[in-house]
Amino acid sequence: MGYKEIYARYRQQIQDGLLKPGARVPSIRSLASELQVARKTVETAYEILTGEGYFVSLGAKGTYINPELRLTSTVSADNAVSSRSPHTLVTERKGDLRLGIPALDEFPHKKWLLISGKAARSLRPEEMLMPPVMGFQPLREAISSYLNISRGLNCRPQQIFVTSGYRANLRLILSVLAQPDDKVLFEDPGYFYGQQLLKRMASNLHYIPVDRQGMDFDYLQRYHNDARFAIVTPTHQSPLAVSLSLPRKHQLLAWAQQNSSWIIEDDYDGEFHYTRKVIPALKSLDMHDRVIYTGTFSKTIMPAMRIGYMVMPQETVARFSELGEILETGLPLLPQKILAQFLSEGHFYRHIKKMRLLYQQRRRMMLEAIETSFPGLFEFELTDGGMHIVAFQRRGIEDTALAALWTQHELYVRPLSSWYAQTQKRYGLVIGYTNIRSTEEAKKILERVKGKTLELMQH
Repeated sequence: MGYKEIYARYRQQIQDGLLKPGARVPSIRSLASELQVARKTVETAYEILTGEGYFVSLGAKGTYINPELRLTSTVSADNAVSSRSPHTLVTERKGDLRLGIPALDEFPHKKWLLISGKAARSLRPEEMLMPPVMGFQPLREAISSYLNISRGLNCRPQQIFVTSGYRANLRLILSVLAQPDDKVLFEDPGYFYGQQLLKRMASNLHYIPVDRQGMDFDYLQRYHNDARFAIVTPTHQSPLAVSLSLPRKHQLLAWAQQNSSWIIEDDYDGEFHYTRKVIPALKSLDMHDRVIYTGTFSKTIMPAMRIGYMVMPQETVARFSELGEILETGLPLLPQKILAQFLSEGHFYRHIKKMRLLYQQRRRMMLEAIETSFPGLFEFELTDGGMHIVAFQRRGIEDTALAALWTQHELYVRPLSSWYAQTQKRYGLVIGYTNIRSTEEAKKILERVKGKTLELMQH
């Protein structure tokens, strides 16, 4: 990504009214880290935007959209009305190595508490009524801006539907867009809870194998070319963490356009990449608006947040708005206000940057501990990022028995085979590592199961 693209993204966001005069923008260092480009690249883009009057630098206070900027909005009257519309698993048990739990010891608690107090004190009487079904407007604007800058999307706030998370996203999408007999495709292996939900919601559910290039498009085309929906995790596949290759991304997009089908993109762990440049979201390549992009804040901020979102294709906004009034009630407003401020003030960018470095270190610690504690018993196919590792078994008992043993000792890993729907399976353990603080701590945790694991796997 060059300075011209960064410049163009910001200018378009400002001209479309998605970034408001007076709003703070990320620091040069933060955005360079977020986009994984040289600081000079961002600096050049910022200099041009400042020179043209879009930005104003206030030194140590940061860089802001020029408060005196006056633009004629390019948003259509219909969209303006839409944007103003009022219709706008984790358990409590303790344990180690759990999946999907961010590093809670490194969360910016003080900043969050300050924002929370400010949001609570500013709560107006009219905000105590039923919340907007599609989400708090400032939060929709903040999510839209974040996705456009960081994930390369081109969406407007009125396309954002704020939900309670992953499962709410799937339920809502299928309730609004699917017919009873529509064929739905899911990855194999695929997210365990997503698979369980779809078994209950989709009567015509089929599975597409995943290899090292992601979902097998040739298999999809050969056996399920008539599908109406394909649910994919293209950035970091769940659970194998491979990325959908660029040729397959283009094939999948062409298939959706030619068949008037929908792709539901779950940007699973999309923020956490460690060794190479940012992998663009599949939605950023979507020229025909056939991708419904979804995400949550449960793994980037905290599971208790229970806030997710989806980007509705423009042609579906009216349907989601109409049926959303029947299917949803809207989320509590105060958490949305807090999150909106956390995003708009740049704290989320800084937190993600810090977590990328931390998780890279903690993954290395976990791998060292496993290899030291269980030499020769597991193998790894490391990918670029994510929040868990898959330890493939080289020999021994079935992974369900091994996972049950570890769970008995409060190590809440998952058996890989349980994520498969069909008979062709691989075996191993899916292990969370984000709350491991040292190699020695990881070794001490594994010591609880070391003896019995070695005994089981060497028979």
